[in-house]
Amino acid sequence: MSPLPSEMGPPPFITPELPGVGGVIKAEPSHFVVEEIPLYLPEGVGPHLYLRLSREGMTTRSLADRLAQLFDLPRGDVGFAGLKDKQARAVQSFSLPLDNLTLEQVAQKIEGELPVKVLDGGRHQNKLKTGHLLGNRFTILVAGAEPGALATAQAVAAAIGERGLPNFYGTQRFGREGDNALQGRRALTGRGPRDKWLRKLLLNAWQAALFNAWLARRIQRGDFTRLVGGDLAKKTDTGGMFTTDEAALEQPRLDAGQISYTGPMFGKKMRWPNEPAASFEREILEEEEVDQAALKKSGLMGSRRVGRLMVEGLCISEAPEGLVFSFSLPKGSYATVLLREFMKSETSLPEDD
Repeated sequence: MSPLPSEMGPPPFITPELPGVGGVIKAEPSHFVVEEIPLYLPEGVGPHLYLRLSREGMTTRSLADRLAQLFDLPRGDVGFAGLKDKQARAVQSFSLPLDNLTLEQVAQKIEGELPVKVLDGGRHQNKLKTGHLLGNRFTILVAGAEPGALATAQAVAAAIGERGLPNFYGTQRFGREGDNALQGRRALTGRGPRDKWLRKLLLNAWQAALFNAWLARRIQRGDFTRLVGGDLAKKTDTGGMFTTDEAALEQPRLDAGQISYTGPMFGKKMRWPNEPAASFEREILEEEEVDQAALKKSGLMGSRRVGRLMVEGLCISEAPEGLVFSFSLPKGSYATVLLREFMKSETSLPEDD
């Protein structure tokens, strides 16, 4: 019996003909540096204090918990835009509703009680909410790379510059045991956990697995660098979406990185493309043996996710320990997916905590 889409193994490489550089990442937190690119800056007035913090060895949620405890706040009052890895040096913003304390007082208390550096801050009218960021900048050391790794990495970078990067979900999305998507499918059919937060986590992993399966098939069909009739495309600059019924006319914009096609994040209100692109998406759902009634019952709303990325500012340099990669990615995209293309390895990418 063929595996369901949610049971598929590692996704294909977009540069399979090129060798990998080997090595490992996250040997220590300072080897993996990530900095949020904010959607906006604090306007200078308001009851919420935005703080840009640098930390290591701590998850975003655990730091938010400790900030809430430190200032005697309900956990839900602490805002942040996105989740960052524990095994990393992360720079990200948090918001705290502290209109009775100055930035200096708050910074002094935080640095005195927590292993955190306060870089800057300012006041704003609203709480910082999930998704309120443009993307992330990364500086990552791949330690122990193979001899001649720089030339190999440059060849891979040139190929990605021409072809783009598949916007796969990384292994982090699927849990320490890699079975979150399968548990999500069981939750979809009513056999999952009752805890709402855990159920949502597993259902989201199931969505991600089906997106990965769809994108993998698109690559295997030879349609990664070209539009298919009916594709729902997204504008890179404005985020506006439109249907590409005249795919050949829009292809130059895809080639230039001005647009990308999108793929399915299945749910009851997901916007479908037109034919023939819609048939490829329905094929995934039908093989998963899930229908619209099950999606509606699950509570998943559904959305679209960009399928192809053009990596910005990719620079590679040699270091005594290996290779250093610097680049930016939009929010929701995974640095480990890019590094996987260079390393050609699954086991060298530690799972996040």
